[in-house]
Amino acid sequence: MGRIYLVASGKGGVGKSVFSSNLSSTYADRGVRVALVDMNVGLRNLDLYMGLESKVIFDVADVLSGVVPPRKAFVRDRRFPFLYFLATTQKKEKFTAGHDEMKRLYDYLRRSFDITIVDGPAGVNRELSLAATDVNAVVMLTTPEYVSLRDADLVEQTLRKEGALNRVYIVNKVYKDFLGNSKLPTVEMITTTMKIPLLGVIQYDDDIHLSANSGIPAILGNESYITRNFNKIADRLLMY
Repeated sequence: MGRIYLVASGKGGVGKSVFSSNLSSTYADRGVRVALVDMNVGLRNLDLYMGLESKVIFDVADVLSGVVPPRKAFVRDRRFPFLYFLATTQKKEKFTAGHDEMKRLYDYLRRSFDITIVDGPAGVNRELSLAATDVNAVVMLTTPEYVSLRDADLVEQTLRKEGALNRVYIVNKVYKDFLGNSKLPTVEMITTTMKIPLLGVIQYDDDIHLSANSGIPAILGNESYITRNFNKIADRLLMY
């Protein structure tokens, strides 16, 4: 059976969707059968980061409500052998699914794919609770800022109470010139606050930002340290 990983964050703007696009692309580049699911209901942007916006016809709300079967809604990313993308809905009122519908979708994903990356919504809300239904692990994203760290800790604690057994975190958008700045939380402070395993650290890089806005995952055809770092993160995540 396949694995399902939820990517979450306390606040928006920490790079969750860009991270999800590159992580799923990293697995797909290995020839692994991957599903990338956008659950950021009402704020669809992952289709843009993947450059697949023109191919989206149906969305996750259509699947969960039974309008179409999952296989009809997935868009294949032909840059990879086996990467399929399921967009979210831009109309929040259209999303009426409950835990039973999510469980059926996740059962399908586990049967059909080796790995599923779910890009969850920021913050604590109903959609996050649904997206966290019986996942193998939750990857919390935070940036080295006090507000981001506090919000990530709050979401992590909420998911723990709701039964998410495996929770790890990524420190994203780390500016090397800011390391050691007394106005920002230190690595030790971040570690003490999160209290869960650190999966990796991602340095801010203009190439990641520009690639995302061009609809091209930064790891695609790239043998840089970015690709190597995502491969290490992908390997560590498979431990959960």
